Amino acid sequence: MASSKISKKKQKLKELYLQLVEDAYNFRQTDHELSDIAEYRAMQLLHRINKLKFLERDYSSLSS
Repeated sequence: MASSKISKKKQKLKELYLQLVEDAYNFRQTDHELSDIAEYRAMQLLHRINKLKFLERDYSSLSS
């Protein structure tokens, strides 16, 4: 059950991450400040996604 919650949260964060990366790319030519902010937020989300991957791995090893 906890593993499925982690997977759902990870998927939601991944979608938001991809949107932020796209926004950062699109703003690169018009507004450098917004591009940097979107890229920074994307990096923060990637860090959270990696933490969830680690937790998900731990739960799967416990159930095996």
